[in-house]
Amino acid sequence: MFHVTLISTYDLGHQPFGLASPAAWLAEAGAEVTCVDVSLRPFSPQTVQNANLVAFYLPMHTATRLAVGLIKRVQRINPEAHICAYGLYAPVNEAYLQQLGVQTILGGEFEQGLVDLVTALRDGQSLPSLPSVSLSRQQFKRPSRQTLPPLTEYAYLDTPAGRRIVGYTEATRGCKHLCRHCPIVPVYNGRFRIVQPEVVLADVRQQVAAGAQHITFGDPDFLNGPGHALPLIQALHDEFPDLTYDVTIKIEHLQKQADALPLLRDTGCLFVVSAVEAVDDGILDILDKGHTREDFVQVAQRMRQIGLPLTPTFVTFTPWTTLRGYADFLALMAELDLVEAINPIQYAIRLLIPEGSRLLELDEVRGLVRPFDEAALVYPWSHPDPAVDALYETVFKLVKASQSAGESRQTLFRRIWQAVMDLLPEAERAFWAERQPVLSKAVRAVPTLSEDWY
Repeated sequence: MFHVTLISTYDLGHQPFGLASPAAWLAEAGAEVTCVDVSLRPFSPQTVQNANLVAFYLPMHTATRLAVGLIKRVQRINPEAHICAYGLYAPVNEAYLQQLGVQTILGGEFEQGLVDLVTALRDGQSLPSLPSVSLSRQQFKRPSRQTLPPLTEYAYLDTPAGRRIVGYTEATRGCKHLCRHCPIVPVYNGRFRIVQPEVVLADVRQQVAAGAQHITFGDPDFLNGPGHALPLIQALHDEFPDLTYDVTIKIEHLQKQADALPLLRDTGCLFVVSAVEAVDDGILDILDKGHTREDFVQVAQRMRQIGLPLTPTFVTFTPWTTLRGYADFLALMAELDLVEAINPIQYAIRLLIPEGSRLLELDEVRGLVRPFDEAALVYPWSHPDPAVDALYETVFKLVKASQSAGESRQTLFRRIWQAVMDLLPEAERAFWAERQPVLSKAVRAVPTLSEDWY
């Protein structure tokens, strides 16, 4: 029997689709598959001791950094095992991972590549020349979740009616947009691939049977293909009328598909995550986000009117952030009554510039960054104004302390506002005194996932 161990180090509190999906493919190909999620279970040497192939799932920056030490440990435990890294962050860090001894890199649509690799290793064939990025269209299989920890151990959803058990699936991968800071772009380069509707529904069905009351769709943008997504959620609602869900959608698509928003609301969508990133048009232009400040304002107001909560995310600290710009961001969040919808960590997100980032196409950015830091897997940068870096450090500490103390989001907001005022020059403080944010006295209960990111 050919033994495969698939390892996830971190996947934003979700039961990892990136383990469950290839597990089904590999089992069908005759391999014995062990799935290991070290975000919930301590790593056990027994899980890799007899493995012929150990494959690390790297969907994001944090997962990749956490995997580095584990890759070295696995090599010591089982030096004969073939080591593979797959997922979004594998190909962009290919050179560094190869230095660590990773032998196969698979990005994009990785399931078939894993099957081809297992077949060659098992049958003693020459290793296939697998592309580090494949965008081949695949016929997906229902993910195999039986050996993963139960859904009750992953992130849950807090709602006014109580906690809900959360499942996770993906209806699409990739994205048809080319935002400069996005880690998806170097791999998918403006393309996306669908997971067949019958597979998505089968996956949801098995998670509902396992206790799921809410589904997070992990698509980078749920409305990249509205002709695929909208019939899917209608079918989902028809079969499970009490099941709720959340999706991620660009501001640009929330505008273009405004007529579809009531359908989302009426089929059980509790909130929409949107990577707004900034409220300064200059920064939005640099990031090539495809929307403006006014677009965001209009979307936020429209969604408030129809009763579909918006959960915005931001890259609040960039080389172009100013103290005044940060104060303006806070003031706008209060004006739009979004303070309760913003997870605390979003106030302290600092721009990452990884290998392959489109930001490196800009002369300004190349002149700003320092040499690539392999330990951090980024090109480091410092802000031209030390006061902005000081604000970042202060806000980050406030966020961590607030979360530890269980403070309300409004209390944290007020602390951050004061921190900005303390750093501003006297003349600027006088200006902002006239724009002191007024927070709503009626605190709205916004559905919130327990994972810190949301």
